[in-house]
Amino acid sequence: MAEAGVDTVSRRTRGLDRAFEILEFLRVRRQPMRPNEIATEIGAPRSSVYELVNLLLSHGMLDYFQDDGRVYLGRRLYFLGTAYAEQFDLMRECERMLIRLAEETRETAQMCLLEGRKYTVAMMREGIRPFRISSNVGELVSIPWTASGRLLVSHLSDQEILDFIPPDDFTLPDGRRLDPADFISQVRGAARDGYFTFNSEVENFTHCFAVPIYQADGTCIATLCLVAPREDGLRNRTEYLKSLLSAANEISEKLGYHPVDRRVASRV
Repeated sequence: MAEAGVDTVSRRTRGLDRAFEILEFLRVRRQPMRPNEIATEIGAPRSSVYELVNLLLSHGMLDYFQDDGRVYLGRRLYFLGTAYAEQFDLMRECERMLIRLAEETRETAQMCLLEGRKYTVAMMREGIRPFRISSNVGELVSIPWTASGRLLVSHLSDQEILDFIPPDDFTLPDGRRLDPADFISQVRGAARDGYFTFNSEVENFTHCFAVPIYQADGTCIATLCLVAPREDGLRNRTEYLKSLLSAANEISEKLGYHPVDRRVASRV
């Protein structure tokens, strides 16, 4: 009897995992799809996907799109997201800081996170200069391609970093391969310095700045970033870093992070 109960719980857990996988797949794909197409893409049995899609439809987590059988993220998720935004201080604080950073620097400001084993821009405020740089919010990008990636994995050990990042993600957009040992060295340097800057591997002619947002235990849970034209970024490096560090430190303190040593900011 006990074994039957454990098996039931295990099946329910697998069902929940698969339901979340469907929602996440649609979020990343950003387009309505038919259940059989979803099943093929995520490598799941069609019968279980159809069953879960119907369940998600009945709860408003998915909605039908037009009349051709395609489904997409449902309206109920919007209300859940609204409730989340009202209660989660990090998002509100970051939005306020992005506005401030864009006004202070005139550059594009971003808040970035890890999404699974990838990096993503979660929020963005475009700069007010005539030449604007922007990114697709929510797009998944290889961690080693980004300045933020060096900070977001800095709490992991060397081996944990290698286990966490897919090996193919060390191949840069231009086809060059970044030595994982060099990446780890950059991670440790970024953690020591309290920031990371470099010429973007994704966008030509841009320079990227990233500083960490720490939670109470000192783990970097997000970054604040600036993306600037390369010449302007290098010329204004000191001022941009000061603005970023000031904003990130304010948010980190509100999350309960109170470092004893503040020499990082003074070194910039």
